[in-house]
Amino acid sequence: MGKTKKIFTNFRVILALVIVLLAIISIHPNFLADGVAIRNVATNSSAALAGINSPKPTASPMSRERIISINNQLIEDLEDYYDFENELKANRTVHVKTNKGLYKLTTKHKIETTILNETKLQKITEEVFDEELNKTVNKTKTILVNKTESRIVGVEGLGLGVYDAPVTNIRKGLDLQGGTRVLLQPEEELTRDEMGLLVENMKYRLNIFGLSDVIVREAGDLSGNQYVLVEIAGAKEEEVKELLAKQGKFEALIGNETVFKGGEDITYVCRSADCSGIDPVYGCGATSENQWVCRFRFSISLSPEAAKQQAELTKDLEVLTDEGGDGYLSAKLELYLDNAKVDELNIGEDLKGRAVTDIQISGSGAGATQQEAVSNSLINMKRLQTILITGSLPVKLDIVKTDAISPAFGEEFIKNALFIGMLAIISVAVVVFIRYRRLAISLPMLCTSVIEVILILGFASIVGWNLDLAAIAGIIIAVGTGIDHQIIITDEILKGDKTSDIFDWKKRVKNAFFIIMAAYLTTLVAMLPLWFAGAGLLKGFALTTIVGVSMGVFIARPAYAAVIEILLKQ
Repeated sequence: MGKTKKIFTNFRVILALVIVLLAIISIHPNFLADGVAIRNVATNSSAALAGINSPKPTASPMSRERIISINNQLIEDLEDYYDFENELKANRTVHVKTNKGLYKLTTKHKIETTILNETKLQKITEEVFDEELNKTVNKTKTILVNKTESRIVGVEGLGLGVYDAPVTNIRKGLDLQGGTRVLLQPEEELTRDEMGLLVENMKYRLNIFGLSDVIVREAGDLSGNQYVLVEIAGAKEEEVKELLAKQGKFEALIGNETVFKGGEDITYVCRSADCSGIDPVYGCGATSENQWVCRFRFSISLSPEAAKQQAELTKDLEVLTDEGGDGYLSAKLELYLDNAKVDELNIGEDLKGRAVTDIQISGSGAGATQQEAVSNSLINMKRLQTILITGSLPVKLDIVKTDAISPAFGEEFIKNALFIGMLAIISVAVVVFIRYRRLAISLPMLCTSVIEVILILGFASIVGWNLDLAAIAGIIIAVGTGIDHQIIITDEILKGDKTSDIFDWKKRVKNAFFIIMAAYLTTLVAMLPLWFAGAGLLKGFALTTIVGVSMGVFIARPAYAAVIEILLKQ
């Protein structure tokens, strides 16, 4: 009883236990957490209209909103959620209960539009400015358009991206939860300020595009090359590859003069269904036997300066009349993305010399089938809208490497890693017991190893570091060096004459920590180059090893030395 009291009143032991407690609070384990967590919310979906918001990328896993039940039906895992969503019917009210509130959603029909090999006359009404009356009037004109046929093909989903509810605040890297990792290199060398601007712009662009769980950070290698590492959990490679590779330099020209650019010249970009989507006038059409093309359109608002520039560039243009009697200006509005022309638009005669702020942007997408063409067209529209909102990147980026990782691989790896980890701990405990044949040594050594793992995971949860394969390797290294250092401490204390001289005990512990500090500094020096090697892909290994060994040397192993000294001193 006396030794137990000494152990739990020792300063080094108390310090270690307090820090372990703080680490556990930060990790916030809750292995009984049920439901599915919300990863993102689609724009204009039933969920978004009901007030459910996408979580912030910096939000801790345990703070994410979790779906508990839908229409009083418990949602315990992904299978429950998708089973319910597959049985949805249109125009029905759905009550979604989360750990943060109750939401009322209304489901919608999914509409598919088919382009028929026919044409029809259609009257459209536009608002134009009449110079004689000096006011805006409605003008009706007749145009020839493709004949379309719309039909209901099902029910739209709720618009929620979900994943199994997390049980701790430890963030899983792509290796464990699946997603896309892209390594990009700037075409020219950037200053620190320029690199910071590039990283922030990319984060903003990806968040506007609708992706969550995004990590964008600067990286480099030992040769001095600059890179940007992007990790997006749960995203497919094709969703982000082109968005990241493009600089996103958008310009609208009349003749050779710039009217407006993406970013500062754009004050508003419509992304709702009422003013963006597949163009109802042109729709989709088959250009060949195996090729479909669909046109999209969306509205934007220009800044007063850009509108004034448009008026200045159009005031001297001639008015031409087409076969249908409609008037257009002699020059077109040409749209360029990364110096490549993506579309050109006729300018109506009523816009001549007028500073108009509201205009419409259009483009197209192609595919082997109509459905594929629609999908590609909407993806192109979404990418263009994102670039118009965020503006161009400071420099063009080249894709050096991409990795697409399956979530199934991550789940299998976690199971195997836990099994191997438990097996390793048991094996170490058995070997240590065989070596010393004393529980007073093997049990504290085993507990110290567990404490070191908790400290590393607690640090990762506090700083938001992702746990990936490299980080797990770092944990193994840190725990392995911990076992070595504890054996050094134990052997130093046990060797020599059995004496109770307090100065002799202190000398032995001091000798042990002299060896430990030498090994620690060696490890530290060896890990620092890895921090910068491999374009940042080994940073997780280096960081976890340095943090793990440092916490062990300055917190866990001094506590172990105090416990062993108390237990073994006669």
